Amino acid sequence: MAQIIDIHPHVISPDYKRYPVDPIGGRQSNWSAKHSLTYDQLIVDMDRAGVSKAAIVQASTVYGHDNTYLAEAVAAYPNRFTGVFSADILADDAISAIKHWRSLGLSAIRLFTAGTTMEGQADWLNDPKTYQAWKYCAETNLPVCVQMRPQGIALLTEILTKFPKLRIIVDHFARCRFNDGPPYPEADALWALSKFSGVHLKLTHRALEAAAEGKSNYGAFFDHVLTFYPANRIAWGSNYPAVGRPLENVLTEARDALSQLPDKDQRLILAETAKSLFPTLS
Repeated sequence: MAQIIDIHPHVISPDYKRYPVDPIGGRQSNWSAKHSLTYDQLIVDMDRAGVSKAAIVQASTVYGHDNTYLAEAVAAYPNRFTGVFSADILADDAISAIKHWRSLGLSAIRLFTAGTTMEGQADWLNDPKTYQAWKYCAETNLPVCVQMRPQGIALLTEILTKFPKLRIIVDHFARCRFNDGPPYPEADALWALSKFSGVHLKLTHRALEAAAEGKSNYGAFFDHVLTFYPANRIAWGSNYPAVGRPLENVLTEARDALSQLPDKDQRLILAETAKSLFPTLS
């Protein structure tokens, strides 16, 4: 069986005293309040599903910028995990914070600018105060995961124009809608973003669900997407346990959606692209 790498699970400890809740946006997400998941249990679930390695994404709507539990997960299973930490890139000490979390084995940063606990799209993504962090990420080849809505694409485009060497991973295809069908004009900003070669897309259940709505279907969707973002710029992420379904079910759904693609493209999306973004998972 081909290797599977997941670049978007989360871990949440049931010990809220040791790991206090301090969510970005000020309110803990409903899913995390219902679904704690220790890193030991994530290993069990990965083994059951056939997932070999993972880039765990900081549960920003639980712990905010305190990545302690995430770092513990990576330290406990360095051959199975790497981590995507959160940091406040508007802060004066942003670079120090980034260096600190990197020193603990975390290998990408996540910027949470929109989500279920935040109304609308935050407007700070292109604030000049963030330039020091963007410059550092570009110079050190640190991948940046961006959780945003379509309205954030213009802000990210401005940053990429200023720092074109950045490696960006767009969570959930920027939560774009695809129910208008090919050529998906409602997502034109996402397709235009592909001109920056460092931009990658994270294929999660949110994107797959959107790709099967209205006038869209998986065949038409992937035919269109791959003309802008080849498979070596797309990587699968489960969003487990936020997705609310067993990990093996989420993986099966992704495999089914990708089944019409050439084997090479499937391997890239399900593992090889992840290795290029997170070399420690190779």
